[in-house]
Amino acid sequence: MKLTVLVDNNTIIDRYFYAEPGVSYWIECADGRYLFDTGYSDLFLRNAIKMGINLLALDGIVISHGHNDHTWGLCDLVKLYSEAESKRYMSKRPMIIAHPDAFLDRSLDGLDIGSMLSNSQLKKSFPLKLSKDPIWLTPKLVFLGEIERKNSFEIENPIGKIMWDGVWEDDYVLDDSALVYVSDNGLVIIVGCSHAGICNIIEYAKKVCNEERIYDVIGGFHLLNPSPNRLNNTVEYFRKCQPHVIHACHCTDFRSKNSLARSANVEEVGVGLVLEYN
Repeated sequence: MKLTVLVDNNTIIDRYFYAEPGVSYWIECADGRYLFDTGYSDLFLRNAIKMGINLLALDGIVISHGHNDHTWGLCDLVKLYSEAESKRYMSKRPMIIAHPDAFLDRSLDGLDIGSMLSNSQLKKSFPLKLSKDPIWLTPKLVFLGEIERKNSFEIENPIGKIMWDGVWEDDYVLDDSALVYVSDNGLVIIVGCSHAGICNIIEYAKKVCNEERIYDVIGGFHLLNPSPNRLNNTVEYFRKCQPHVIHACHCTDFRSKNSLARSANVEEVGVGLVLEYN
């Protein structure tokens, strides 16, 4: 499996790509090509062009959760596929895979922080597969669905409100999910923001895949000015977990990366980074 970072808060030094506070990864494996999240704007498309990546060759689009920095690029993807289809540049449209709550309306302090496109709007452009249960996309790549939340130190306050059945409710981002690739050396866990808790995600990935070895974890760990209790317990978890490497990025601050580096091999991440796994 090959993963290329199309969008992150940073770029790799001396590579002339664009960055924004968002996430988008291009994933290639033997049985398919997938886009994981679409960032905040059209930057994932612009960076993909600079890298020679053809986003019209997708087999699926996986959405980690419904916040704007992971979904707003979907509008540009709709435009790309609609124009390509009208000019007969393509023969199929990829499926969008996400949790059922991913495209519901969301608000924080009066601001829209959810997807610009609803389920009904997306269905006009792409087939949808929305599930709380794990979905195996290939024999080695799985979308986890709704993550079990068992670690007390990762329990969070709600982030704004979400619209359920016409009523605004506290939003605990239950749609936050992840992709897992079962490599020869252990699990490669690909996350967006880890609102479910990075340790909860890893534990659920091990359960779904029946594999204890963790090779890599890449994505946002949702450690922006975390409480000492949360950070210390997360560092201790990684000390016990002993992954081969981790690529903490996006919504992970320097203090948290520095603390994690005491118990794990933390590597740099930025737009243009390419990672390969057996």
